Amino acid sequence: MRLNVGRIGRAHGILGEATIEVRTDDAASRFALGASLETDDHGNLVVDSVRVHNGILLLSFVGHTDRNAVEKLRDVLLYADVDIDAPGEDEDDYHVLQLIGCKANLEDGTLLGDVKDVLNLPGQDVLVIQANSGEVLIPFVRALVPEVDIPGKRLTVIPPIIEGKML
Repeated sequence: MRLNVGRIGRAHGILGEATIEVRTDDAASRFALGASLETDDHGNLVVDSVRVHNGILLLSFVGHTDRNAVEKLRDVLLYADVDIDAPGEDEDDYHVLQLIGCKANLEDGTLLGDVKDVLNLPGQDVLVIQANSGEVLIPFVRALVPEVDIPGKRLTVIPPIIEGKML
């Protein structure tokens, strides 16, 4: 499946490097030296150099050897073919697309709603569940989402309760 793994930012220096907004958990392999990244309007870009400077990923691409050439790529989205069904490093690794559309059930089996989005927040990911009462946000942590069945497209959730009301 073709997934967005990054976005090219501004040029850095005069030698054709660009800052990269990383949108993948596997940056080391997606942006490895020689990796080919798809774009919508600029064909495939092949990574020519990789380095991190002050916590920012910098890449240069074959054929784009100066600042002006790289500036023309600003805001270009980078894509990679990803097998979302391949096992992750941990058993709890899931792609957002695997979770969207799953049925979210309470522990007693009652349907709460469908997962319509996953928010990637700094603390943890949060499931956005469309319930009859509106959107329900549940942190995607094992204590609140103890069971995930990707092949069955369902998960069990324990919504936080405060003062007798589900948040």
